[in-house]
Amino acid sequence: MRDLATELAELARSLQQEPDSDAILAGFVHAALDLIPGVDEGSVSVVLGRKNIGSRAPSGGLPERIDALQMETGQGPCLEAAYEQRTVRVADMAHEERWPLFAQRATEAGAKGMLSIQLWVEGDDLGALNLYSYEANAFTDESENIGLLVASHASVAFAEAEKSRQLHEAVNSRDVIGQAKGILMERHKISGEQAFIVLSIASQRAHIKLWDVADHLINSGELPGRKYIAR
Repeated sequence: MRDLATELAELARSLQQEPDSDAILAGFVHAALDLIPGVDEGSVSVVLGRKNIGSRAPSGGLPERIDALQMETGQGPCLEAAYEQRTVRVADMAHEERWPLFAQRATEAGAKGMLSIQLWVEGDDLGALNLYSYEANAFTDESENIGLLVASHASVAFAEAEKSRQLHEAVNSRDVIGQAKGILMERHKISGEQAFIVLSIASQRAHIKLWDVADHLINSGELPGRKYIAR
């Protein structure tokens, strides 16, 4: 049987090869189910603006239901882990007193135990790994320790993927705006700065992003009007 260090090293390598952040999160959840004792289901909860909870890469229907319950009730281990603590463990949901409304409904949904581990905090956006058990008292100190190790490896891979995605989007945005400026410069015999001002004014009047104005011009040959709706 291979040791945990080998498993984690392979996890890190495999996550770095995934094409995007969604694939990384899916691989991360799959690894959590394989490596962490007591886990039956898992997901990554993303909290946007410190209030809107979304379930990414859920292993089944249970994680989606529990994330929805946390958003409805405004309480639960995911929020606690994301906002306040690095790790929150629920041994027996039926006897959980920290979030009575959530605990009651989560028990009825089939989550007998939970383990939530903070993944990242970026401004008002947060993420947590949520692990679920169909049986009470399934999570142990070993589960928590291995969970922290898995989470640390996955967090690094996810952060690198997000940086790569943001860089790609920035380059793509610059290219699109540059093409649109070129069209206006050629058509109206104006400078690059003047073309950028034209795009900016169109963006303000139509109440859409500058990139969408440029993309619309490239594809239609016209600047969008006030009633334009971005795709």
